Amino acid sequence: MMAYQAVFKRYEMKYMMTRRQRKAVLEAMLPHMKLDNFGHTTIRNVYFDTDSYILVRRSIEKPIYKEKLRIRSYRQVKAEDEVFIELKKKYDDVVYKRRESLSQLEALEWLVRDTPFPKATQIGNEIDYFFQLYQTLKPKVFLSYEREAFYALDGSDFRVTFDENILARQEELSLSREVWGEALIDGDMVLMEIKTSGGIPLWMSHVLAQEKIYKTSFSKYGTAYEKMIFGHQTETAGKVFIA
Repeated sequence: MMAYQAVFKRYEMKYMMTRRQRKAVLEAMLPHMKLDNFGHTTIRNVYFDTDSYILVRRSIEKPIYKEKLRIRSYRQVKAEDEVFIELKKKYDDVVYKRRESLSQLEALEWLVRDTPFPKATQIGNEIDYFFQLYQTLKPKVFLSYEREAFYALDGSDFRVTFDENILARQEELSLSREVWGEALIDGDMVLMEIKTSGGIPLWMSHVLAQEKIYKTSFSKYGTAYEKMIFGHQTETAGKVFIA
């Protein structure tokens, strides 16, 4: 298992833009930011929710407090490969993320088959409590996207990510499978996220204003729910599997 950051507290701001606008932002970033060590990655997620989808429905209502649980990998993984179990909460515009690292097999045994958590950690206890609180949590949606992530050269925690080819499905809910599914944004669009515990640098504010790029409240899981689940009868619901 590689070293990883387990606890995050920061602001996360989202901006939808065209590929042309992304090019302009990347040019402005060039003197200030660098592509991180992962480079271009394909992120796979499996989101958990209750039988009534209470977590995503609350999120869509844009409350002052919301929370969600997912497992994530940064590549196609096998049973013994590392994945992350992430408990993400947002309160008053501040995002708090807590995560644990396990092999995919250990994570699925814990979260899907209800075997005891193989570590003794506070974050593990918090995730166990989350399952007790929402008693019918199950894997509900697979969501993937192509990401490029950048970090600030000045040593601050200012980060920028670009996500495209955002896909969702209710079948083959596995981090071991190929990416495919229903597209959640148009092919010419890119979702940029700014992540920081402080403010936005002046140079970034300038390029956003110049390109007329505005903050949005886009939610990947929320959009997947609205496009694929809400108001629809799906034969795949209840027939999902984890491999």
